[in-house]
Amino acid sequence: MTHPLDNIFWNCLDGPHRHLSTGTDRARRYAPGLSPIVGFPDPERPDFAALRPFCTPGEQFYCDVWSGPAPDGWRIEVDAKMFRLAWDGRPGPADDPAPDALPLGPAHAEEALALARLTRPGPFGRRTIEMGEYFGCFEDGRLVAMAGERTTAGRYREISGVCTHPGHQGRGYAKRLMQKLIMRQLARGEIPFLHVMSANQAAHDFYLRMGFRDYGETVVRVVTPV
Repeated sequence: MTHPLDNIFWNCLDGPHRHLSTGTDRARRYAPGLSPIVGFPDPERPDFAALRPFCTPGEQFYCDVWSGPAPDGWRIEVDAKMFRLAWDGRPGPADDPAPDALPLGPAHAEEALALARLTRPGPFGRRTIEMGEYFGCFEDGRLVAMAGERTTAGRYREISGVCTHPGHQGRGYAKRLMQKLIMRQLARGEIPFLHVMSANQAAHDFYLRMGFRDYGETVVRVVTPV
């Protein structure tokens, strides 16, 4: 695996986000409170024994690529597939599509976590908004939509945590926030990418129309130490 996206979780955990992770040269995880994601240098043959000392029973973690049986001391909670998509190279927005969106920081952590728990955009923790730039849209002082950045390696920067409160959907918040991030990433010379569950065809089609292309489809699992 030589392309950064082929093993993006490990390439990020052992690279740009090493300071946000814990583990060894055989397995790493994000520190508690950040996104519950783990990575391995060889994701097809993950060393869960090396990861175990850095986990506590009941924690749930996301991992990709690996499709073998549950290792000793671990349980597979979810077994699914997801698409990994990368920007297709077209120009991004010329003007900021969400100039009213506010940067999210530690003061917004609890509100962002509550919105993520309500909408379930993917693995999200109380400190996830520390992993990159996050922006939110507010109505009457209440956070109603957000999007931000998660993993990164090489020139690739992930757009993640995209969600809108159910009572405020249909107003274009998610698209404008994503376009804002795309514009900023392209201006920095980065290549936006994202993940979407294979079963979510509507979202997948939406991202393709926006300007993303399929990089590949991979297994994604949620596992927990027991």
